[in-house]
Amino acid sequence: MKFGTKVIHAGVAPDPTTGAIMTPIFQTSTYVQKSPGQHKGFEYSRTHNPTRDALQKSIAALENGKHGLCFSSGMGAIDALIKLLSPGDEVISTNDLYGGTYRIFTKVFAKYGIKFHFVSMDDPASIEKYINDKTRLIWAETPTNPMMNIIDIKALAAIAGKHDLLLGVDNTFATPYLQNPLDLGADLVMHSVTKYLAGHSDVVMGALVVNDDRLAEDLAFIQNSCGATPGPQDCFLVLRGIKTLHLRMERHCQNGKTIAGYLRHHPKVDKVYWPGFEDHPNHDIAAKQMRDFGGMISFSIVGDKQEDAKKVLENLHYFSLAESLGGVESLCGHPASMTHASIPKVEREKVGLTDSLIRLSVGVEDAEDLKNDLAAALELI
Repeated sequence: MKFGTKVIHAGVAPDPTTGAIMTPIFQTSTYVQKSPGQHKGFEYSRTHNPTRDALQKSIAALENGKHGLCFSSGMGAIDALIKLLSPGDEVISTNDLYGGTYRIFTKVFAKYGIKFHFVSMDDPASIEKYINDKTRLIWAETPTNPMMNIIDIKALAAIAGKHDLLLGVDNTFATPYLQNPLDLGADLVMHSVTKYLAGHSDVVMGALVVNDDRLAEDLAFIQNSCGATPGPQDCFLVLRGIKTLHLRMERHCQNGKTIAGYLRHHPKVDKVYWPGFEDHPNHDIAAKQMRDFGGMISFSIVGDKQEDAKKVLENLHYFSLAESLGGVESLCGHPASMTHASIPKVEREKVGLTDSLIRLSVGVEDAEDLKNDLAAALELI
């Protein structure tokens, strides 16, 4: 089944009771049993819900995975993953990652005795010196947030396999339309479903996808026991959003290429970070493991003044100044004070996240309108 067919049909089926083509919203907390312990697979909606089950099957199919698990947020999904570990275990993470992930690693789980190493993964072989008998997990984002660094998933998978480690990949920026980490050897894929999968800025949700039965069983135990599960209304909205994922992503990629090229030649723009440029670090890896280069772009201002970045952000019109990304509408943000404020300034600057860096989530509007919007705002500095 091709991807464009998967987004419409994979994991979903007409309702057997009514024939409804759209998965119903099973807005219920509990299910009637004929006799104690005798039920049709559903007993309580924290454990299972038919709407959520359909979504989990759909997301698993998109990632060419066997098991999907949905959570109330992307952070809820990461929380469940780290709960697989024990005090004394160690994690090797990319040093350029979403601020919320850095925060939960360092402010929540570190105090329970889990140690995190934040390292560059531009050259996967360089991480082996951090591996010891306590290492359990390698965690990567690619492209990274917000510097758009590209990490070789297949190379990381080889290292993880050699040392019997789990490899988890945050695939939020790429989406399964552009990249499938499980096919490249990853053990686990995470999505902030809030972003491109839902696609309309009206849902908060996370997901994990795995192939291993035991890993899925362990994660499902945590999902049920800890209870960070999404409601059926949100699951319905994501199922609806997924049906246009391929169409939206095609336009995101087209507009991303246009806007990245425009910014690169603007005299007031210093650096532009977009993996589609041939001189972007590890572009050759991106070209191999991705099908296109996406609609996420970061850029810095000549002179690197935060006040200039602020002026640009405050004067954009079609790019709305807001947290999050991946919706049909274009968004802009200031990572240093918004999405990555929880990361110390010295650590941010190590990866190039300067005070003037602006992150764009390029939407599906007309590209000329978006260019004109950026031109007018940049003219003010």
